[in-house]
Amino acid sequence: MAIEILAEHRCHGGVQGFYRHESKHCNGPMRFGLFAPPNPRGAPLLFCLAGLTCTEETFAIKAGAQRVAAELGLMLLQPDTSPRDTRIDGATGDWTIGEGASFWLDATASPWRDRFRMASWIVQELRAIAAEFGADLTRCGVLGHSMGGHGALTLGLKHPDVFRSISAFAPIVAPTQVPWGQHALPRYLGDDPSAWDQHDACALLQAGHRGPPLLIDQGRNDKFLADQLQPERLQVACDAIGQPLNLRYHDGYDHGYFFIQSFIDDHLRFHAQVLAADSAQLASAETPHRR
Repeated sequence: MAIEILAEHRCHGGVQGFYRHESKHCNGPMRFGLFAPPNPRGAPLLFCLAGLTCTEETFAIKAGAQRVAAELGLMLLQPDTSPRDTRIDGATGDWTIGEGASFWLDATASPWRDRFRMASWIVQELRAIAAEFGADLTRCGVLGHSMGGHGALTLGLKHPDVFRSISAFAPIVAPTQVPWGQHALPRYLGDDPSAWDQHDACALLQAGHRGPPLLIDQGRNDKFLADQLQPERLQVACDAIGQPLNLRYHDGYDHGYFFIQSFIDDHLRFHAQVLAADSAQLASAETPHRR
């Protein structure tokens, strides 16, 4: 697969790069960032999904994740939040839908369905690209922020065979119940509410989807907490089915990247621990026992 190098920077002994390729699922050029740690061959892979209005550069530049990722040997993949320059009517006039606001799903309604196929892009194309950088695709995790937190939860719950670890900062946990999701989901998916439920973490849990233990951090001074995020809904949904959830509230923290910087090390170590344990279990299962 042809990958165009836009920029590469030495960083904590590894390389933070920014790249572009022609996506067959999104029918056009797509950009992503990737941090390759020192000795990247066989590194576990962590997808880092950003929120509304963000690009592939946002998490890479603002989260401060590379130092600990290098220490842990984690590869970080930072996808752009949507196709760009789509010339779709309405794709740039509203910051809550369209370019920069894909909601990390495969759109099924016109005019979005030909370009906005973010779930397939991540699960199929970007994983294959990460393998070219040396990633171990048997050890993938996903984290996200806000809209990206929604994407991390829904993609993780829908693809447990792909994502072995899941975490989020200030995620949209029930988009069918809050204004951001009620605005975007019908436009991307049409008028059938059952289709919207496939992209709602709480609805997925209620429908029987299960995942690995979840780590969620939420600032109490987040201006979107009451109207758009409502993490208490996720707590209720997880408690009802026994889904492990560590939901941590933090006094004084808001919705931005200073909040993420404050707790990103915890998330990286959480993913590294889960993925290392997953690898050890896999190796044990594949190694014949001596008599």
